[in-house]
Amino acid sequence: MAAVGPLARVARLGFSICRNQRVLLNRSSQRRGIASCVDPAHGLTDEQKEFQKVAFDFAANEMAPHMAEWDQKEIFPVETMRKAAQLGFGGIYVQPDFGGSGLSRLDTSVIFEALSTGCVSTTAYISIHNMCGWMIDTFGNNEQREKFCPDLCSMEKFASYCLTEPGSGSDAASLLTSAQRKGDHYILNGSKAFISGGGDTDVYVVMCRTGGKGPKGISCLVVEKGTPGLSFGKKEKKVGWNSQPTRAVIFEDCEVPVSNRLGEEGQGFGIAMKGLNGGRINIASCSLGAAHACVQLARDHLLVRKQFGETLSNNQFLQFKLAEMATKLVASRLLVREAATALQENRSDAVSLCSMAKLFATDECFNICNQALQMHGGYGYLKDYAVQQFVRDIRVHQILEGTNEVMRMIISRNLLTES
Repeated sequence: MAAVGPLARVARLGFSICRNQRVLLNRSSQRRGIASCVDPAHGLTDEQKEFQKVAFDFAANEMAPHMAEWDQKEIFPVETMRKAAQLGFGGIYVQPDFGGSGLSRLDTSVIFEALSTGCVSTTAYISIHNMCGWMIDTFGNNEQREKFCPDLCSMEKFASYCLTEPGSGSDAASLLTSAQRKGDHYILNGSKAFISGGGDTDVYVVMCRTGGKGPKGISCLVVEKGTPGLSFGKKEKKVGWNSQPTRAVIFEDCEVPVSNRLGEEGQGFGIAMKGLNGGRINIASCSLGAAHACVQLARDHLLVRKQFGETLSNNQFLQFKLAEMATKLVASRLLVREAATALQENRSDAVSLCSMAKLFATDECFNICNQALQMHGGYGYLKDYAVQQFVRDIRVHQILEGTNEVMRMIISRNLLTES
């Protein structure tokens, strides 16, 4: 399959590239340009700026106008995501020979940050889908890559990542879902919890126990929807992330071909952790997009909202708060991009930097969004205003892809064990 990158796709489909990166603000707000001190294009190559402009344009035109409806009606926006895939966003860091865009981790971070200004929940699912595609592309053989990657990159099929279980969240190495080999099949039994896309997606990348206790007994199987013995729990009711369904994934004597195993038996935990390193960068990048949008929303609100006879922008306390928000946004962005570069280069500090980026960016970006809501006063608590949805959607980023407490454990362990 010939390699077709995002820009080639854009040219072919006649998509216009937005030359001024923007987010769609509240209906009553005026569109304004990005302040130079928080401009996410700083430091990027010309090519990266083009990717970014395409993503910002897609976020503003295809996602932001529907963000509230997707949230309130819990719509999984399949067709919108397939439009994103036409731009190359279905397999951003999957290799081009089977339909991917072949971009770097930094390129990917830039794209997810921009897309998240339009809808965090939808972008976060796209990031998980990309992670699954990368795992198959990286650890699968050519037959597996040919079977799964093209449909995942085009988003004709959607993927879910299945690691967490009801009894094993942060302690992932203690997972209990078992796979007993019988001839050319594994018999899979157990359940996974909190699975994004569960029930609505087509491909499940499942970590399961084929050996003894601990991480060395874990393998990775790709389970296809429709396989006998695969079923799903009820759709969870969540605070945020409502444009993507979340369900338990249940295996009851589920027969999975041995040919669907990624890598060798016992390599699953390593595959899972390598996937999560990138996932942490991805989810931190989604937090950046939310925080960027909220800084814009807060600035616009301060410029137009009047109290005590003058606009809130003249209040020094709020000026200082806005300055702190902007500073934390830029600091978070720089750390995330440094971690993305370290991961791409396979540097020795990559795991720690990914953990630092996830910890710092998801904490600080949530604080930025929450402060933006506070600046809106009572209006910020109304669902007519986008700021409350950004707050709800990124709160979970401090929990998933490894809780921020686990990130602290990883960072401190590295500091204390390096000689």
